[in-house]
Amino acid sequence: MEDLWLLKHDASASSGEIRAPVGAAAGMQSWRAMEGLWTYIYVPGDVAFPENATGPGVSWHRLQCLQALDGPSIGQPAPFHYVVETDVLAGHDDDLNAWYEQEHLPGLASVPGTVRAARYLDPAGFPRYYACYDLASPDIVGSPAWLAVRGTAWSARVRPAFRNTRRTLFRRG
Repeated sequence: MEDLWLLKHDASASSGEIRAPVGAAAGMQSWRAMEGLWTYIYVPGDVAFPENATGPGVSWHRLQCLQALDGPSIGQPAPFHYVVETDVLAGHDDDLNAWYEQEHLPGLASVPGTVRAARYLDPAGFPRYYACYDLASPDIVGSPAWLAVRGTAWSARVRPAFRNTRRTLFRRG
């Protein structure tokens, strides 16, 4: 499991160009929101903090990998990236993490068309939790198999504790 830097760029709040840190190009992945003006750039965690790449509309987040699973479509192209970012009410972290680890992430990782599924923690920022899915098609998030995993009793119990949740579908940029 590998830690990452995540650069979030909100083009509506920035007029400048995004500057990636020196040494990041080899492992860098860039994603553009299919709706809205967000760009997410992932940089390997072993790259030094990109202090020169800040400014309006740009924020850097150090993400610690909590869990990563290959999906049934591993090895296929993954031109789409779905991200669920959330905080959770105080006292609900253990239930959220158990749900993701035991049911939710393995279930979504097993849906046909899922290339990879991973969870990250941003201990210094908010939202603190990120669930990231590399997908062969954007239609996967509305497929019956995907929706069945989202519709469990445990899911219904955990979701009311979510706060500051954002779901974004990205296309490789």
